[in-house]
Amino acid sequence: MWEKELQAAIEAGLLAKKKILEIYHQKFDVEIKSDNSPVTIADKSADEIIRKYLSKQFPTHAFLTEESTDDLARLKNDFVWIVDPVDGTKDFVARDDQFTTNIALAYKHELVVGVVLAPALDEIYFASKGNGSFYQKGSSSPVKIHVNDKLDDLTMLTSVFHFTEDEQQFINRHGDKIKHVMKRGSSLKPCAIAHGLAEITFRSSPNTKEWDTAACQLVVEEAGGLFVQPDGSPIRYNREDVYNRNGYIVVNRKENLLK
Repeated sequence: MWEKELQAAIEAGLLAKKKILEIYHQKFDVEIKSDNSPVTIADKSADEIIRKYLSKQFPTHAFLTEESTDDLARLKNDFVWIVDPVDGTKDFVARDDQFTTNIALAYKHELVVGVVLAPALDEIYFASKGNGSFYQKGSSSPVKIHVNDKLDDLTMLTSVFHFTEDEQQFINRHGDKIKHVMKRGSSLKPCAIAHGLAEITFRSSPNTKEWDTAACQLVVEEAGGLFVQPDGSPIRYNREDVYNRNGYIVVNRKENLLK
């Protein structure tokens, strides 16, 4: 199941990657959107490339993307592609290589395909429902990945640009378990947990949206981890309100769902 959709998502991401890197290595302008977040021509171009490719492959599917107008027609469709063409635009602008392209497919509000590309790092994480999670570097063969089993001496990953006092208090509160804190950009934080390289990441703010979390959530879940709201309840997709109002917590093991 979902092999065709997964391959199409990977191909769409690779097509967008070429354009993103072309822009990344030249001078570009930065606009500020109404929500005070930055956007570049890379975001807009990649969004168009991904939507065009996937629309051709799946003409009846709906879209929810960061750079497209949301008319809510998607709510009547069982299939919706959830896309963030450049997740971590601040990382992109800073040229720190820590940005990603996120492509997910939800079927009846459940995630079934998730692809996270890191264009500047030449890395890709991908998963489909019931088939596990994989990591690929460059032209090497994909390898199956899984969360680790650590319950102490934990590494927590925080955002490069979006770190809050709530998160600092969380770290302080659990200093007996959280012994290492590292910064990592965009969706690379959950993917690192899926890869067994860290154990926890936490977001308390209500500012992330479905396209920030969908693709990496499935990668985490198929790697054996948990990606839930702070109270432990699941995150569903293709909602009318696209904000993750309650934030989220990502862990390798349920025992690490700290309060």
